[in-house]
Amino acid sequence: MTLDDLAEIIAKRATADASESWTAKLLGKGPEKCAEKFGEEAVEAVIEAVRGDREALTNEAADVLFHLLVMLQSRDVALSDVMRELARRQGTSGLVEKAARKKG
Repeated sequence: MTLDDLAEIIAKRATADASESWTAKLLGKGPEKCAEKFGEEAVEAVIEAVRGDREALTNEAADVLFHLLVMLQSRDVALSDVMRELARRQGTSGLVEKAARKKG
C-alpha cells in the first residue's frame, strides 16, 4: 500500500456512515479533533522512538501517517499538494529552506 492508496481510501470513507467507519466518525468531529488525534499519535511515536522499541515505533508511525492523512482530508489538503511542496524543497539545503521561511 502506498500513501496515495491510503489517502484515496480515507477520501472514500469520509462520505461513509459514521456508525460504520472510524474515519468517517473522526472526520465528523471536525478538523480540530482530527488535529488533536494526529498530535496524540505523534507523541506516542516520539515516546516509542525514545524507548527504542522498533515494533512499537513501527505501529505508532503507521498511526501517525494515517492520522496525518485524515487531518489533511479534514482541511481539504490533498496529499499531492504536500508531495509537490516536498518536491519544491528537494535540492535545497534544509538550513537554507528554514532560513527562507523565517524571512517571510
